[in-house]
Amino acid sequence: MNDFITLVKQFTPYFKEYKHKLFWAIIGMIFAAAGTALIAYMIKPVLDKIFIEKNDHLLYLLPFGLVGVYALKSLGGYLQAYYSAFIGQDIVRRLRDQMVQKVLSFEMDFFHSMRSGELISRSVNDIERVRNVVSSMIPMMIREILTIFFLIIYIIYLNPKMALITLIFLPLAAKPLSMLAKKMKKLSTTSQEMLSNLTARLSEIFNNIEMIKANAVESFEQKRFEKENQSIFKVNMKAVRTTELVSPIMEILGAFAAAAVIILGGAEVIQGRLSVGSFFSFLTALFMLYTPIKRVSRMFNQIQDAIAASERIHSILKREPKIADGSQLLDSPVEKIIFKDVSLSYDDKEALSKINFQAKRGEKIALVGNSGGGKSSIVNLLLRFYEANHGEILFNDTNIENFTLKSLRNNISIVTQRVYILNDTVAANVAYGHAINEDKVTKALQSANAYEFIQQLSHGIHTKINEFGTNLSGGQRQRIAIARAIYRNPQIFIFDEATSALDTESEQKITDAINAIARDKITFIIAHRMNTIVHADKIVVLKEGKIVCKGKNSELLKHCSEFKHLKGLQK
Repeated sequence: MNDFITLVKQFTPYFKEYKHKLFWAIIGMIFAAAGTALIAYMIKPVLDKIFIEKNDHLLYLLPFGLVGVYALKSLGGYLQAYYSAFIGQDIVRRLRDQMVQKVLSFEMDFFHSMRSGELISRSVNDIERVRNVVSSMIPMMIREILTIFFLIIYIIYLNPKMALITLIFLPLAAKPLSMLAKKMKKLSTTSQEMLSNLTARLSEIFNNIEMIKANAVESFEQKRFEKENQSIFKVNMKAVRTTELVSPIMEILGAFAAAAVIILGGAEVIQGRLSVGSFFSFLTALFMLYTPIKRVSRMFNQIQDAIAASERIHSILKREPKIADGSQLLDSPVEKIIFKDVSLSYDDKEALSKINFQAKRGEKIALVGNSGGGKSSIVNLLLRFYEANHGEILFNDTNIENFTLKSLRNNISIVTQRVYILNDTVAANVAYGHAINEDKVTKALQSANAYEFIQQLSHGIHTKINEFGTNLSGGQRQRIAIARAIYRNPQIFIFDEATSALDTESEQKITDAINAIARDKITFIIAHRMNTIVHADKIVVLKEGKIVCKGKNSELLKHCSEFKHLKGLQK
């Protein structure tokens, strides 16, 4: 019960914003609940006045009264269902928005530790489970509780003695139903975690389909999927068994209560202390009473599923980003970037140690070194994907941590080895996240040496690209990514192997384009091919997270053995 109260409290702030619709939903619940009690009440005059006293006048009035009661009950049911669904659906819409907004605010380390399938499952499956409860079950439960209240009042009014004896059976169900609810919550938590794993497995399969087919391991992946799918099936069947135990428990207790009513009420009728109409009205109300009690018990079990889902959702919503946003806008020209004794560790592994160098406006800074040297870590710090453990990074004379993340990243364009292509038009891909200016899109494509092949597409810049850009070559995808970086016109460019998928001629054209657009920018080039960084203004050579030397190409060839070693590997 405490978990249920916590669930309701979590959504109470949302409900407060729907006062008008909540009012009509509650009116509907009252109409539906009162209508049910009135139906039981009308059994008495129908039997006593029409069938026993043979009252001709009421013969034509009571049936219409019964129609009116059912109309009232039906209207109440409609009002409750519609307004409850509206409130529930809108709350869940807002909850999904908040969930995605919150997740997008987290640092990169969160995404590396949490699988994408897990996040998708929490944003879709878990919220859908909550939606069913907020929009359907909680309103229905309130309606059924009101129905129980009205029916109990009515049977006590009819015959307090019989009401007391029959209602004594209800507390007997409390203990087994409580045990079932606890078991249901545990099974629901397990089921949701396993469903997250299954979603993650599907995500891995679809994202790595080329590798799966190339290695002919379709049957291997199928068996892995079937194993997890079978596990979910078993847990779900345990949940079904648990939920379905509610009905027999309540029906057996209801049968005992009905038997007690028949014995006690029958004796009262035989002795003339109770009319036939009153007896059947009491019996009808009792049967009607056990139906909503059974429904509430069943729903309470099913709500455990939503309680588990809500806990998973709110564990995300309550989490705060580990990288704090700054308050200062980066809206002035960046004349220089200074790394001052910067160190970075991932968990217990040191990635950078006492990094010191400076990049000035108009300079091209090349970062070279073997894998694991620290090149990507420097980029991660510039974008504030991670925070330095020691030292500071200054933009002009201001610590990078003082700037808002949005204004910082709006001033940086990055092209990585992994090219991100959206299932949208070429223009939308180039202008991603910004208003589409066709002239600006065309110029960016021309600068990236991409406009020539774009013109040959069926609809030019308005041609839709397949998901992941599967209808383009690797080089074409990379040139669109470079055009996207150019379109934003940032102050800082980062090219991480930006020309790795291009042929020699295209690579030279892109290199020329980068040289042209980088004249008044600060440009970082991460490269493994040494010929691409020959004309860099400064080359920073990294090894095991430390700078071993820095300078121009000609200087390093004379004095830096590590640089000469890297050069020698590519001869």
